[in-house]
Amino acid sequence: MTDWLQSLDAALFRCINQSLSNPFFDWLMPVVSGNKLFVPMVIVASLALIWRQRTKGTLCVAFILLAVALGDPLIINSIKHAIARPRPFVPMPESITLVGRTASFSLPSAHAANMAAVAMVAFLFFRGSWRFMVPLAAAVAFSRVYNGVHYVSDVLLGATLGAGYAALLVWGLDRGWGWAGRKWFPMWWRQLPTLCNFGGSAPNQPSPLASDTGANSQLSTLNSQLASHWLRLGYVVIAVLFLARLAYIGSPTIELSEDEAYQWQWSKHPALAYYSKPPGIAVAQWIGTHMWGDTAFGVRFLAPCITALISVLLLRFFAREATAKLGLFVVLAATATPLLSVGAVLMTVDCLSVLFWTLAMLSGWQAIRSADAHVRSTPTRTWASALRPWLFTGLWLALGFLSKNTNAFQLACFALFFALWKPARTQLRTAGPWLALSIAALAVLPQLVWNAQNGWATVEHLHNRAGLAQAWKFTPNYLIDFVVAEAALLNPAFLALIFGGVVVTLPQLRAGDLQSPSVAASTADGDCKSPARHAALPTFLLCMGLPLLLGYFLYTFRARVQPNWIVPAVIPLLCLAALQADACWQRGVRSVRVWFIAGLALGLPLVILLHDTNLTGKLFGQSLPAKLDPLVRVRGWKAMAETVEAERQKTIAAEGKPVFLIGAHYGITSLLSFYIPEAKTGVPQTPIVFYQSSEKPENQYSFWPDYTSRKGHSAIYVQQLKKGAQPEPPPARLAAEFTHIEDLGTRDIQYRGQTIHSVRLLLCRELK
Repeated sequence: MTDWLQSLDAALFRCINQSLSNPFFDWLMPVVSGNKLFVPMVIVASLALIWRQRTKGTLCVAFILLAVALGDPLIINSIKHAIARPRPFVPMPESITLVGRTASFSLPSAHAANMAAVAMVAFLFFRGSWRFMVPLAAAVAFSRVYNGVHYVSDVLLGATLGAGYAALLVWGLDRGWGWAGRKWFPMWWRQLPTLCNFGGSAPNQPSPLASDTGANSQLSTLNSQLASHWLRLGYVVIAVLFLARLAYIGSPTIELSEDEAYQWQWSKHPALAYYSKPPGIAVAQWIGTHMWGDTAFGVRFLAPCITALISVLLLRFFAREATAKLGLFVVLAATATPLLSVGAVLMTVDCLSVLFWTLAMLSGWQAIRSADAHVRSTPTRTWASALRPWLFTGLWLALGFLSKNTNAFQLACFALFFALWKPARTQLRTAGPWLALSIAALAVLPQLVWNAQNGWATVEHLHNRAGLAQAWKFTPNYLIDFVVAEAALLNPAFLALIFGGVVVTLPQLRAGDLQSPSVAASTADGDCKSPARHAALPTFLLCMGLPLLLGYFLYTFRARVQPNWIVPAVIPLLCLAALQADACWQRGVRSVRVWFIAGLALGLPLVILLHDTNLTGKLFGQSLPAKLDPLVRVRGWKAMAETVEAERQKTIAAEGKPVFLIGAHYGITSLLSFYIPEAKTGVPQTPIVFYQSSEKPENQYSFWPDYTSRKGHSAIYVQQLKKGAQPEPPPARLAAEFTHIEDLGTRDIQYRGQTIHSVRLLLCRELK
C-alpha cells in the first residue's frame, strides 16, 4: 500500500514538475513561491488592514502572526524531522528545480501550511476573503511542486495542517477570551464579547455607570475598573513573554556565549570574588544549574525570571505612581529595546546589575518619599516603617555591587539627587540613608579580601580595561563607535523619547516643594491618580540614569566603552521618558504616541530577528552573512568542540596515553570545557581543558590548577582565528613547555553552509 502511494506521488510530481513545464510558469512559479517583494507587500497589506479595520484588522493580523510563528516551528518543523522524508529531487535527480536544492526535509510543506493558515484566519475574520486567499494559497502550494521541491502529498498535508491548527488557534483563543474576558476584563469584554464574530451583540448586562450613585462616584468606579484591567493585562503580557523566553532558552536555537561558559566554571569554583567580576554571577549560575543541571537552560534559567521580576516591579511602580497603562507601555518599550532584550535570555552580569539597580532605585524612591510632609504626618507611620525602605535600599545597593562594580556608581546618583532636590535632604538628618550606605559598604569586603590574597588582580585588570595604562591621546573613533552602537541598541525612537524626557526635565532641576504642582494623570487612560504624581519623580529618575550614561559618554574621549556598560541606566531613563511623554500627551502633544508606536514597530521585529537571524532567510530568501550575524557568537561552539574532541581522541589512539587541551583564549577554553562531555564532567576536580600559561594573571584560569602536573603528556593547542587572519607562530612560552609542536592545520566550523568559526590546532608533544 505504501509503495503504491509513493508511486502515485512520484507520478503526480513528474506530471506537474516536468510534463506541465513551460517558459511562463518557469518565470511565474518561483515568484509565487517567494520573492524579495513578498515581505514588504505583507507589511503594507497588514498596515492597510489595521488602518481600515482598526480592532478587527489588528486582531486578524495578530492571529495570523501567531498561527505562522507557532505552527511552522512547533508543528510543521517537528513533523518534518520526525518523518525525515527526502526532497523529491533526491530519489529523482532529473527533477527540474527552480528555487535551489535545500538539504531540509520534504513532508509537510511549510509554505503550503503557512499560506493555508493565513487563508483560514482571514476567512474567519472576513468571510469574503476566500475569493482571493484560497486561490493564492493554492497557487503557492502548486508552485512548490512545480519548482521541484515538494511532492503533491507534501503540500496537501501541509495545507490541511495549516488550516486546521489556525482554526483551532482562533477558536481556542476566542473561547479563552470568553472565559477570561468576562472574569478579568469585564469592561473590555462588554465592548468585545467575541474576538472574531464581530457581528454578534454584546451581552445584556448593566453598564458600569448604570447606577444611582453620583457622577463622581461613577467616574471613580470606572477609573478603578480600568486601572485593574490594565494591571491585569500587564500581568498577562509579562507571563506570555516569560513563557516565550523559557521556551527560547530551552530550544537549540542558540548555544552558550563565551562569557556564559566562562562564568559557569566560576560557579564550580566558589570564591569571595573573581579576577574580573564580583561573585554575584557565579552564585546565580550555581542556583540555575543546581535546579536544572549543567545545561544551557540551567545556565540561563534565571535570566527570564529576573526580566519578568523587573517587569512586574515596573508595572506595579507605575500603577502606584502614575498609571498601570503607562507601566505596561514601559514594559513593552523595554521588550522592544535590543540592549535590554539581550539580558532577558543571556545570563550575564548585566542581568543582575539591572535587577539590583532597579530594586535600589524603587526602594530608594519609596524611602525618599517619606520627606513628604503629608506622608510624615500620617499617624500610623512608625519609625520602623520609615527605616525599612532604606534598609532594603542598602541591601539592593550591596547586592548590585556584588554583581557588577559599575553598580557602585548608583551611590553617586543618590548623592546627586540629594544635592539637586532640597526637600529630600531632610532624610540626611535621619539614620536611614546612613544605614543604607553602611550596608552597601559591607559589599566591598569580599572583593577586598580576595584581592588582598591575590595581588590586587582585579584592580590591575580594571586599570588596564579602562585604558588608564596608556597615555591619553584624543581620538573621535571611540566616541563615534559608542554613539552609533547605542543609537541602534537603545532603539532610535525610544532614544528620541529619552532625549526629549531629559530635555524637559533639566529645567526642573531646582529645589522645591515635594508636593509642588504635578502633572495630573489621564482619566482617558483609565487610571486617574489621587493624590497626583510627585513632581520630584522625574528628577529622581533623571539622577538614576543620566549620570552613568553621561559619564561613559565622556569617557569615550579617553578609551573604548562597550555598549553594554550603560545598561543599568536604561530602565530609569525609559521610565523618565514615559512620565514626560505622558505629561506631554495631557497637554495635547499627540506626537509622543507616534514615537512610541514607531519604537514598537521598529524594535519588536528587530528583537525577534536578533533572537533568530535564520528568519531573514525565510522572510527575504537570503541569509545574513556570517560577518553581519550577531548570533555567530552563540552558534557553532558545540560543533567546534566535537571537531576538537575528535582530533584529541585520534591522538590518544595514536599515542596510547592521555591528551589534554589548551585554549588560547578564556572564551574558547570555557566553551570546550562545557561542550566536551568528558571535560564538563571533570570540572572542577579533574579538568582536561586548560588556559595557556602566562607570566602574570590574565583571567580567572590563572588562579586554578594548571597543567604542570601532566608532565610527559601531549596536548592540543586550540586557537580561534579571526576571519581572513593568517595563523601566527605558536607562543614562545608554549614552545618552551613542550619538546615538539606539530601544526595540525585549520578546521572550519560550518553553519547553514557558511563558515562561522575557524580554529587552528597545534599538537604539542610531551610536556617538559
